[in-house]
Amino acid sequence: MTGSPSTCGAVFLACHDAAASGVLIRRSDKNDKEFHFQNWVADRIEEAGFRVHPPKRNSYPDFALVDHFEGYEVKGLKRPGRHLDFDCNSQIANGSHQGRSIYYVFGRYPARTSSNEYAVEDLVICHGDFLNADRTYEHLNKSFAGFGSFGDIKVRDRKMYIAPTPYSLTEGTEGEFTLIAPVGSACAANPELTLVGELERMESDRVVTDYSFNLRTNTLNTEESVNPTAGSEHRFLAFRAKGGSDREVRMKQPRRFPAQRTWSDVDDHQES
Repeated sequence: MTGSPSTCGAVFLACHDAAASGVLIRRSDKNDKEFHFQNWVADRIEEAGFRVHPPKRNSYPDFALVDHFEGYEVKGLKRPGRHLDFDCNSQIANGSHQGRSIYYVFGRYPARTSSNEYAVEDLVICHGDFLNADRTYEHLNKSFAGFGSFGDIKVRDRKMYIAPTPYSLTEGTEGEFTLIAPVGSACAANPELTLVGELERMESDRVVTDYSFNLRTNTLNTEESVNPTAGSEHRFLAFRAKGGSDREVRMKQPRRFPAQRTWSDVDDHQES
């Protein structure tokens, strides 16, 4: 394996060029709600010249590269539809996993179509650190027994995470094909890419460090602590394909979730 240079520029350009050439997403049938956009991205990774390990269902990331310490997690979003945040099924979003740099691929496509072929309407590839820069948290699912009238039911605490998408965090990405990479990335030296934005995220003063659930009242309570890295700045660059749109990409005002947010059944059926 090799850790340099990054593959993100080549993968992004393959996605841009394919969409510009009219290469469509193809689903096997109307019940294909998961793999159609993944397959489109997989073809672009192959076209860029990179090999991937055979994907497994529920594996993370969706595509781990063979010859590079990088991987791609794919999130297909319907348009119109939910696009400001997405479900992270048991794996919190961040930019590193088991030694690999992780990039997220967000692509939007028509929600209301009877066709099994349709275009990618816009796309953002971003480094996972843009979504969450904390690499110290270790995800674990826990369980305990003793629940129920006979005391023999086990309760499983399977954490699910809901993270903002780049469409929520930035202005200038809707309707465009955009790459967001950390400052210092090899993308800056790619002559086929044009810089269209400088982005910065600052760590919050406080973070949730504990939560509890009351089984009698069905209430969820959280506790916060001072963030030891509060105020740390994480800087990123936004790129487009050379000769394409030069529309500027900027950060939006920070969007905070309510402390106690209730998710509907519609929210829980986000496509992956």
